[in-house]
Amino acid sequence: MLSSWPILSIITFLPLLGVLFILLASGDSKSSEHNCKMVTIWVSSFTFVVSLLLYFGFDPAAVGYQFEEQFDWIEGSGITYHLGVDGISMPFILLSTFLTPLSVLASWHSIKHRVREFMISFLVLETMMVGMFASLDLMMFYLFFEGVLIPMFLIIGIWGGPRRVYAAFKFFLYTLLGSVLMLVCIMIMYLQGGTTDIPALSNFSFSSEYQFWLFIGFFASFAVKVPMWPFHTWLPDAHVEAPTAGSMILAGILLKMGGYGFIRFSLPMFPDASLYFAPFIFVLSIVAIIYTSLVALAQTDMKKLIAYSSVAHMGFVTIGIFTFNEQGITGAMFQMISHGLVSAALFFCVGVVYDRLHTRKITDYGGVADVMPNYAVFFMIMMLASVGLPGTSGFIGEILVLVGAYKTSSSLAFFAATGLVLGATYMLWLYRRVVFGRAEKGEVIRMPALTNREIGILLPLTIFILWFGVYPAPLLDILNPVISTISDTVSQTQLVVSSLQ
Repeated sequence: MLSSWPILSIITFLPLLGVLFILLASGDSKSSEHNCKMVTIWVSSFTFVVSLLLYFGFDPAAVGYQFEEQFDWIEGSGITYHLGVDGISMPFILLSTFLTPLSVLASWHSIKHRVREFMISFLVLETMMVGMFASLDLMMFYLFFEGVLIPMFLIIGIWGGPRRVYAAFKFFLYTLLGSVLMLVCIMIMYLQGGTTDIPALSNFSFSSEYQFWLFIGFFASFAVKVPMWPFHTWLPDAHVEAPTAGSMILAGILLKMGGYGFIRFSLPMFPDASLYFAPFIFVLSIVAIIYTSLVALAQTDMKKLIAYSSVAHMGFVTIGIFTFNEQGITGAMFQMISHGLVSAALFFCVGVVYDRLHTRKITDYGGVADVMPNYAVFFMIMMLASVGLPGTSGFIGEILVLVGAYKTSSSLAFFAATGLVLGATYMLWLYRRVVFGRAEKGEVIRMPALTNREIGILLPLTIFILWFGVYPAPLLDILNPVISTISDTVSQTQLVVSSLQ
């Protein structure tokens, strides 16, 4: 029954219906602002409920795309309106629709000016995110991929901190410049394959020479989005200046766009080039894990510390992807979903105390457990999930990546594992300084306990983090068939290369 419905189009463009309602709301009064918030939370929540139909109607055993919608977009050009999902894209769509209403709730009281425009930006951002993961045409993918920049640029630049304009332009320019090269590559692929259809191009054999240059073009865009070292410098500034809700989406979804791109395009379409550049990717990833972990240890700002930790965690992702084996790629995918939940929760935890004290300096806190015990428990769970404690979702992704890395090279696994030690060091250091000790500062002593709204945001995140840590099968069952196919494609290429040598 669901196959006869344009379910993906509904999920993609339903948030724009909320934009229309908000635009029709009149005046700038407090009641109008409240109405804008209510429309946004109801529309984004309903979008999440509708997106659950994808999960319940999805066939995990099927390798191909499901819920497809396709018709000519530009007549006679080979460019189509083509949507569909598989085991790679469907979890990201659910993650996007899940985190959006939580992020809106996180901004309920902290956004005090231009509320209408903020809510519009978030709904447009949701449409762009879902559309990007659901697109099965390269031109559609590119439009949504770049469209994400506009609302996030506004969210950082208008509602961010004191250096918001600098951070917003740095974010925009870094990501845009990389994407220009990807657009050139899309044009070349269109001229070579005669279409921009992603499933068709996945079965098209590009020559090794073309693969080399196409990989570089796509790498320029995806490496910035991940972000990989040394293309990561925009991220700490963007996170520090972004409002809490913006940081939640930036870390939870936007950082996954690069990893998704590597799995969707680089591995199946450019297997020769992927094999050639894999050692280079490993070096960058190891540097990212070790270097940014050490930089995180030196931070005095909570948000900056967590931002640098995100770069280190995404280093695990790129290692897992380019191991080319099922364990590594599955671990990378699981790590991205887990990091989306954990990082969003960590940035919200920072936002909770920032809303009370209006400072993110670690030294301004201490003894928070005395006055906010519930907060200390939630923060502890997120911190332990970040360092990969067994029983949390962070453990599953990291252990699979390490297994995949070990199958590729024992030294690669060893250097990757140093990230676990360093990660535990800076996160435990942060937790001890903020939560433990005696609450001696007057501002800390007067901090109110968690509100029902804040608990309502942290509780579902905690449930999923623990659920996937204890019982990862529902997610692994979705990931395994399509990842097995991608791994086999690259493995066949490895055999051909080995035989030629």
